[in-house]
Amino acid sequence: MKKEITHYHPVAAAIKIALCGSLLFSTSLIAQETSEPAAEAKAENAAVEKIAVIGARGAPRSVGDSAVPVDVIGGEEFSKTGTSDMVSLMTAAVPSFNVSAQPINDASTLIRPANLRGLPPDSTLVLVNGKRRHRAAVITFLGSGISDGSQGPDISVIPSIALKQVEILRDGAAAQYGSDAIAGVINFRLKDANEGGSFEVKTGQFYEGDGDLRQISGNIGLPFTDNGFANISGEFKQADPTSRSVQRGDAAASTAGGNPFIADPAQVWGSPEFKRDAKLFANIGLEVAKDREFYLFTNWAERDVEGGFYYRHPTTRTGVFGDGDGNMLIGNLDQTQGDCPTIAASDNYAALSAQIGALPAHCFSFFSMLPGGFTPKFGGVITDTAIASGVKGELDSGWAFDASMSIGRSEVEFYIKNTLNASLGANTPREFSPGKYVQLEKAANLDFNKPFDVDALPYPLNVAGGVEYRDETFEIYAGDAASFEVGPLASQGFGIGSNGFPGFKPEDAGSFNRYSYAAYTELGAEFSDNFRMDFALRFEDFEDFGNTTNGKITARYQATDEIAFRSAVSTGFRAPTVGQSNVRNVTTNFSPAGLVDTATLPPTHPISIQKGGKPLTPEKSENFSVGTVVEVDGWYVTLDYFLIKVEDRISQTSALELTAADKAALLALGVNDASSFTDVKYFTNDFDTTTQGLDLVANYSFDLWNGRTGLAFAYNWTDTTVDSHSANISDAKVEQLERGLPRVRGSFTVNQNYGDWKGYVRLNHFGAFYEDHLDSGVLTEPDGLPIEVGSAITFDAEVSYSINDSYEISVGAQNLFDAYPDEHKWQGVAGSKYPTTAVMGINGGFYYVRLNYSF
Repeated sequence: MKKEITHYHPVAAAIKIALCGSLLFSTSLIAQETSEPAAEAKAENAAVEKIAVIGARGAPRSVGDSAVPVDVIGGEEFSKTGTSDMVSLMTAAVPSFNVSAQPINDASTLIRPANLRGLPPDSTLVLVNGKRRHRAAVITFLGSGISDGSQGPDISVIPSIALKQVEILRDGAAAQYGSDAIAGVINFRLKDANEGGSFEVKTGQFYEGDGDLRQISGNIGLPFTDNGFANISGEFKQADPTSRSVQRGDAAASTAGGNPFIADPAQVWGSPEFKRDAKLFANIGLEVAKDREFYLFTNWAERDVEGGFYYRHPTTRTGVFGDGDGNMLIGNLDQTQGDCPTIAASDNYAALSAQIGALPAHCFSFFSMLPGGFTPKFGGVITDTAIASGVKGELDSGWAFDASMSIGRSEVEFYIKNTLNASLGANTPREFSPGKYVQLEKAANLDFNKPFDVDALPYPLNVAGGVEYRDETFEIYAGDAASFEVGPLASQGFGIGSNGFPGFKPEDAGSFNRYSYAAYTELGAEFSDNFRMDFALRFEDFEDFGNTTNGKITARYQATDEIAFRSAVSTGFRAPTVGQSNVRNVTTNFSPAGLVDTATLPPTHPISIQKGGKPLTPEKSENFSVGTVVEVDGWYVTLDYFLIKVEDRISQTSALELTAADKAALLALGVNDASSFTDVKYFTNDFDTTTQGLDLVANYSFDLWNGRTGLAFAYNWTDTTVDSHSANISDAKVEQLERGLPRVRGSFTVNQNYGDWKGYVRLNHFGAFYEDHLDSGVLTEPDGLPIEVGSAITFDAEVSYSINDSYEISVGAQNLFDAYPDEHKWQGVAGSKYPTTAVMGINGGFYYVRLNYSF
């Protein structure tokens, strides 16, 4: 649904008009014919061959020569947008890469889960300068089905100004790189210049007048002696929250009943507030001897993110205000004074307030403290650090080598405000520190490769191999005592712990560790000028579940000078993370019965075993791809089909109800807060899927009016089918897995350079998808129709002007025409106007201004 122009901020309207003008200007340029393009422009703008270091462990290859689909995106492309975080930048650049807003989803709001080729975040391996990136400490407990329970890396800590290029391998590569590479590999290559640099200031806001962005970033290249470089990048950002909310039905009813304390909206849906987001990266290289290079890259990042939570209604929220049977929850502070009266819950504020006010002194109700209810604020401070260093070069024997060590640490310290521990009654604090998670990973690698002359082959056989050792630790730190304390009112039905996100108890805290080692080899053979094959094999042994061996074969045939065919087949795996095997957590979910607290327990916990839990085993995959590359008359076109079968996929079960007998068993085991849990989840190998799709990429550039015009088209179709699953997986979750992401994504971009001016216009297409709103498990709208969100089209545009050789100013807009996803019929249930999992976002248009200084 589009907004009326009268809703726009005046500056937004002006920028929109200017950018529409630039769109028409670019279109007119493309329509013109030029008979004498300047030779100088041709030379200056000649395409540079893109080289990727992923896809094969031998020597780097051009993208066009790769036997598997590899996209290479130059670092400058990431600066041409108003988006400020890396996951959103990747979404704009890669159609098979999807991420949604996650406005109220516990820790998912802090680190948004991203999906490549329809698979969860931890099925994509992330590298920085070719080295494995550590996982984030956040586990996505609420991930809209497809990402439920995933634990992937946090790529948002990477500042775009630090990037030389990004390489995306769209093919299974576990046989080459190990666990997590089922969907593909993303390699972030850092800038390595030893001189020059740039500084950038950016500001913007949404057309609605909220979500103000303030960002400054910089990069500088310095000489590191005469034989090296030190390239340093930094970024600092603040962003205000947004709201795309309507009043909840229950809150509106209370207001209509005369309650003057109900906020409007009672619950906010929108982007969280980034109080601070600081990032630093350094990339260092030094030639220490002939054919010997020392390298080191490191980062530090910290951000404080605070988002919304579900509204606690002053009469119906069980465990705080209501008893679940239609009555107010009244606590007896001194049972020697007699029983407390029963008061029926009601939206008639005057009558209810009078009854609560007449309670005896020994009777307590939170309605007296918070007559309008309350909405917690949930946030966290995420700290991410890593360092990797090594030496690479060539031995006298001709073997190229790379010996490296790395360590990465991710920490998330949670906090929750404007809430309470109901069991403590009036003595409850209103802010809590529920504890923190820490993910620590260490790795050591030794890689070799060398070409060998073989009589049977016209070209040398490239032989590569290596060994790897990894050590992973997941730590849980207990929260402050009040966040998990069992107060005196717990036995009377009042909830235990910080409401919405109870703290981690000392018995939940601990450090859980696993080590693994691997050996791998790869052979690359060119059988003729036109035909090449690669063979990879990897053996990996894990401390907790044993070993796995995987292989991969790729082939590329150059049929003509213009057309080549390529194909790959491989097996793969994804090891369960240490966190998935050991984490304990409590989240507040929406269910058909209202808000409930769901406990996530280790699969080996007694209550999980009682519900069918077993120790986790690796996911197993089979990958197949086939495609073609066409390069003719300036056109570069690739079309690739992929098929990914994954068995024993790891995810959380659907919420399993805890019966009275289950709770009694938990209490007998010493789990004193069992009475607070309505449901339980655990991680399990519980279903098999088949994912298939098509990727079409086409690029063309040409000289026009002494300038350069570039056309880029990208299209992705991805379809997932759940082949089998246990009774623990609900029908709604199956629908989420199969249709929770748009099956079709596409973009068409026109870039135009003309003297001191340049700009682009991009059309983005988002296909229809299914949303299980609030993860409620309900398959239909209130009117009984299936929950379907229609397709949508948005436009992005930017115009830049070079003031001189150093300064450039840019004005742009994302979602230029302020498009929104379809409104849904669940608005009154929790106040969300739009589907919160929409990849196109729910905030509408965003305009920005950017000033860049280069030297």
